[in-house]
Amino acid sequence: MPLLDHFHGALSTERHWESFHASWADEIMAVLNEGVLPPGYFAETQIHFGSRVEVDVASLRGEQAEPGNNGGVAVQTGTATTVLTMPAVFPDEIEVQVIQQSGGPTLVGAIELISPRNKDRPESRRAFAAKCCAYLQIGVGLLIVDVVTERPANLHDELLDLLRQPEEYHFPSDSLLYSVAYRPFRTEETGDQIEIRPVPLAVGRILPTLPLSLRRGPTIPIDLDLSYTRTRQRSRL
Repeated sequence: MPLLDHFHGALSTERHWESFHASWADEIMAVLNEGVLPPGYFAETQIHFGSRVEVDVASLRGEQAEPGNNGGVAVQTGTATTVLTMPAVFPDEIEVQVIQQSGGPTLVGAIELISPRNKDRPESRRAFAAKCCAYLQIGVGLLIVDVVTERPANLHDELLDLLRQPEEYHFPSDSLLYSVAYRPFRTEETGDQIEIRPVPLAVGRILPTLPLSLRRGPTIPIDLDLSYTRTRQRSRL
């Protein structure tokens, strides 16, 4: 089915994008587990909107933590300790993880559905890019999908800026929607490299099929149109 604009017009007021994105991630997981993934692998979703960190109740009440006597953390007395607090961003996470079971559950691939809050501020964009960078640096295959029409930021470009890559790897400036597949690999001749497959997206057009390279494993096809179509059907869109 053609891609809809989930952030403008009647669709944005009648339906919640959070519900659709979460359902889409679950549908991608289901498609992978139904037969796309080979034996020894499974997919699961990780979905968090807003902060995932619990509110510091002690700070809100003006209380200070005391050394624990029953399983708590004991703090050495008489020692001067400097505690610093720095600002941080805990971004939205709409992610499908591919896990390899052999040798204990190990993350080998990730699919990221970008949210508006991933793009709304420089800090949020850097946080998302840093997460993607961490995956790539340990060899985890990565696919990002951006269908957010209400914010113009390009998180692929943000990631490349973090990796200090030249402009030639960026999308054209008018590429609002996009998907990108990243394959980290190493050869004796060239050393560490990341293969990039950028594909522009557009409202009204069919979503592509892209490869997801699993760390030390096979490359599997991610049929975005199939999972998106199933999600629209189940959502009655």
